[in-house]
Amino acid sequence: MSTIFTLFMILIMILSILLIIIIMAQNPKGGGLSGTFGGTSSAQFGVQRTNDFMERATWILGGAIVFLILLSVILTAKPTPSMQQVPARTEAPAPQTAPGTNSTTTLPVPAPAGK
Repeated sequence: MSTIFTLFMILIMILSILLIIIIMAQNPKGGGLSGTFGGTSSAQFGVQRTNDFMERATWILGGAIVFLILLSVILTAKPTPSMQQVPARTEAPAPQTAPGTNSTTTLPVPAPAGK
């Protein structure tokens, strides 16, 4: 199970780093990476597509990180006792010894009282 968890953590870290890079490349006023490659006007060919790509990549990376986190919690969670079936006890009772002795002589077990 720990290898699955490790794999999920590595994928989440890689996607987080990519998300940080994408967000840092954007400019809050619309310039960002598109302003570096062809001016700040979004009316030029290719600039609007760069903004669309950056916005789409941000949403996809964020959604992928959330999905991987939820999937890792579901797959690596330990089941609670209420989720597991508890097997019925079929063991015989332990032999009783006489009080104050170290011998292994067993005492008779009284029969259960019937109704």
